[in-house]
Amino acid sequence: MIRGVKIVSIPVSDQDVALKFYTEKLGFKVATDQPMGPGQRWIELSIPGSATSLALFTPPGHESRIGGFQPMTFWCDDVFATAATMKSNGVELEEEPRKEVWGTMAKFKDPDGNVFVFSSR
Repeated sequence: MIRGVKIVSIPVSDQDVALKFYTEKLGFKVATDQPMGPGQRWIELSIPGSATSLALFTPPGHESRIGGFQPMTFWCDDVFATAATMKSNGVELEEEPRKEVWGTMAKFKDPDGNVFVFSSR
């Protein structure tokens, strides 16, 4: 049976720029960085404290997925504190934190214009 999510791919146009953003601004760690086909690398990042990994990889022919809202949500303990840390690290917030009836959420944008929700559990 399926037991969880192992890797989520984030579509990016420049792997070096994305790698710098996700490691330096968000604090993710490089788990794997190796060649994968012509002109690309398989870059897998770990999120400290999480079993899910992220891959900074865009399969050929899927470049249209780069930019815009991405259908995944990151979770954190405190959305307001996380947003403040992100902003101090130079991360652009697409939406400031706000409380909803179901919880607290905000959105951030990466260098490719990918937009992600982050919320408290």
